[in-house]
Amino acid sequence: MFQYYFMLGLRSLRRNPALTALMVLTLAVGVAASIATLTILHVMSGDPIPHKSDRLLVPVIDNGPLAGYTPGEEPNDRQLSYRDANNLLANKVAERSTALYGISVAVEPARKELPLFNARGLAPTSDFFNMFDVPFRYGAGWSPAEDKAAADVVVLSRQLAEKLYGDSDPVGQRLRINSQQYQVVGVLDKWNVVPRFHRIIGTPDGAFSDEDELYVPFATSVRHEMQRNGNSSCSSDIAPGYQAYLDSECTWIQFWFELRSARERGALQDYLNSYATEQRKLGRLQRQAPNKLYDVREWLDYMKVVGNDNKLSAWLAFGFLILCLVNTIGLLLAKFSVRAAEVGIRRALGASRREIFQQFLIETTVIGLAGGLLGLLLAFGALALIAMQSKALTVVAHMDWLMLLLTFALSVLAAVLAGLLPTWRACQTTPALQLKSQ
Repeated sequence: MFQYYFMLGLRSLRRNPALTALMVLTLAVGVAASIATLTILHVMSGDPIPHKSDRLLVPVIDNGPLAGYTPGEEPNDRQLSYRDANNLLANKVAERSTALYGISVAVEPARKELPLFNARGLAPTSDFFNMFDVPFRYGAGWSPAEDKAAADVVVLSRQLAEKLYGDSDPVGQRLRINSQQYQVVGVLDKWNVVPRFHRIIGTPDGAFSDEDELYVPFATSVRHEMQRNGNSSCSSDIAPGYQAYLDSECTWIQFWFELRSARERGALQDYLNSYATEQRKLGRLQRQAPNKLYDVREWLDYMKVVGNDNKLSAWLAFGFLILCLVNTIGLLLAKFSVRAAEVGIRRALGASRREIFQQFLIETTVIGLAGGLLGLLLAFGALALIAMQSKALTVVAHMDWLMLLLTFALSVLAAVLAGLLPTWRACQTTPALQLKSQ
């Protein structure tokens, strides 16, 4: 019986292909728009490293000037001074810790056909790679000893390594950067955490960007006075020289702790408060603002990774889906309302209300399924195009499957309800009156 009604439903839909196509397309566009928009929002706002996000913490110490300060005011910068970063690194109060900042360098390829080009990267300490589970295709990160010696070593992204060396393993090769020779010690593999990772530890403007192209030790970048990639809050009256620039109270170093357990957060907060008190006694920190720690999710919120405009886009996408569903319901109501005579004839020939409901239920479900499936295909196509533009974005890995199923179910449910309402109304009328009115 199901197969019979299914074929009957398909035959009914083929009677008016233009109207059927319009209903299916309306549903598909609504589903595709909502899924694509909400998936991108989910990628941008989700937890980039869920198995340890509560153990990765960012300290915020307000070392801004006292002039113009109002008690209770938020810190005027989210990052640390070079001096504070070095002090926290030396004290080793957590299982791992890293200081880092963005750099911009000139790369001189050994291959003659490749011209000199600029590349951007990060200058972290050796703990960085283990803290954020950075995957390696070849080699590994540098050692703590190389950190201490400010060694001339470099880790390349997979994309940059393929550009310079093709598919071969470049570990051990020498690469000229800013007129200095660096030894390649590792090449990253595909890193799915990258898009959101750059939203929370990348450049100060929080750009949604692809991965950095290279990584050099923090101390090495300082020793070679590499150009910083991003803005700083330093004033222009600092004495000439890179070390003077670093030793000033410019707040421009990003810092992360990794704890063995989230339960150690309280002890780390106590240490941070003691450190700030000590620095105030030395005359360095002047403000009395509370020192804060943020885990990954809290840091995402603090940095406003998902702004109000993005949240508004999500609501607009969901509203567009509702609009498409309402339009589809209107089309289905118009389609089934004119079939009262068909219902009357079937009732007169002995069909029960249950059998008529079953027929129309299958017919409307076919429309809802077709619209939902086409919407899914359109959504995956749109997300694939977006992923091609952002090479580091792995959409499917971060897709909110509950949201996807809910959107698909709404499209099917709307189609079913729209078909059942006129069917129910038609079934309430005596078959003789329906036939007489026709």
